[in-house]
Amino acid sequence: MELLDWIVLAFYFILLLSIGLWAYSKVKNSADFYTAGGKLPWWLSGVSHHVSGYSGAVFVAYAGIAYTHGFTLYVWWAFTVSIATLLAAFYIAPRWSRLRKFANIQSPTEYLLMRYDLKTQQLIAWVGSLIKVFDTGGKLAAIAILLNVFSGTSITFGILLVGIVSLIYITIGGLWADVWNDFAQFIVQLLAGITMFVVILLNTEDGFMSITTVWDKLPEGNSDFFNDPYTIAFAFAMLLINFFSYSGGTWNLATRFISSSSAKVAKKAGILSSILYLIWPLILLYPMFVAPLFLENLSDPTLSYGLMAKKFLPAGLLGLVLASMFANTLSMTSSDSNTISSVICRDILPNLFPKFRNLSQKKELRLARICTFCFTFITILVGLNASSFGGIFGLIVTWFAALLGPISVPMILGLLPAFKKSGSVAAISSIIGGLLVFVILKMIPEKPLSLEMGAPILASLIIFITVGFLSKKPVPQKVTELHLNLKSKKDV
Repeated sequence: MELLDWIVLAFYFILLLSIGLWAYSKVKNSADFYTAGGKLPWWLSGVSHHVSGYSGAVFVAYAGIAYTHGFTLYVWWAFTVSIATLLAAFYIAPRWSRLRKFANIQSPTEYLLMRYDLKTQQLIAWVGSLIKVFDTGGKLAAIAILLNVFSGTSITFGILLVGIVSLIYITIGGLWADVWNDFAQFIVQLLAGITMFVVILLNTEDGFMSITTVWDKLPEGNSDFFNDPYTIAFAFAMLLINFFSYSGGTWNLATRFISSSSAKVAKKAGILSSILYLIWPLILLYPMFVAPLFLENLSDPTLSYGLMAKKFLPAGLLGLVLASMFANTLSMTSSDSNTISSVICRDILPNLFPKFRNLSQKKELRLARICTFCFTFITILVGLNASSFGGIFGLIVTWFAALLGPISVPMILGLLPAFKKSGSVAAISSIIGGLLVFVILKMIPEKPLSLEMGAPILASLIIFITVGFLSKKPVPQKVTELHLNLKSKKDV
């Protein structure tokens, strides 16, 4: 990297910190800190929801898959996310916004006490918080690898750089800083992605016509919709996983809907995010798809995007692309820090220590900032010791796959009156059952990837529905009241 690239990157970090300082003045209490006071407009909530679904892993792990398997990456990732988010926009997103107004929630797990009981809420809160410690730490380590490829700096330096920047702005500015930085990061991502797209097109044999002609020149199977092991069954498994994830099973995404100013706004936000997932990855991923034409027989395909950028981009633009990679990771990690802090402060600590109940607004806000700082600090430590936890992709993929599905099923289906008979027994059984299926599958060699990814959440889904169907207990009045308020047609 040249000096100009470092200047561009430094300017980007200064921008993030400046937004954090600006947001500080807008945060008066914990509701402002965690939900932006429920004032997010649809376009800001939608962009934030979209950007919060990315991380540096897109430019590492996904770049490697695009290099070896081609267009199927778009089909099973971006396309399924787009469909899942569209379904969430119509059926789930408005309910999250109504929950905030009806039950005054600030965390995604807060409503579980009303829907189920204390032990169910605590199980999901603890398990979800634990997984995010390792997941977020892995993402910090992933972006550090990218910085290492571009500049040669140490992995430790990269983790500390991105971790400390996010720690500062999210601690002082809360969700307002998070969503406005998401918007800034999306602009940077657009500029960098379009630049990379155009530069690669200009360097292909057919120029701009290569958008349509390049596919026949790729390695065999790389232009197909499905390319083993990424089969149609795998795509359906990802659609199921992504529905629960992007509906709010991934908690930072639920926060975008919770913080929307109304149910109508939350719905529009989901639709916008869905459209962006349908269109934008086609541009963002294109350089990854054509990388085999420029970089033949790479020993490590995960480095393909970084090497392509270094090969074709001049000084300054290279820094812009690196900034966009940081943007993707920071958007997700800062969102995680803010949301997990809300779960710890609102749902875990008050049940462990009575002194954290009924705090004043000033003390609630102080606790929110302390929890955010501590969580982010711990993720930095995990990132620095990623190798001790199974490596970066072990942290991101294994833990996420093991726990997302099982804990998201009772969270999302609990919002729908069709599953009102599925109570705490169904919820806990589905979580345990899904985790057991995951563990069993890990011990079976050479199983289909679609089975490994889809079976845990499918098992949780079946158990949750079946136990509820067999239950002879009457539906508690509090659950009936909850669902009546959530299905309201009023724009609340």
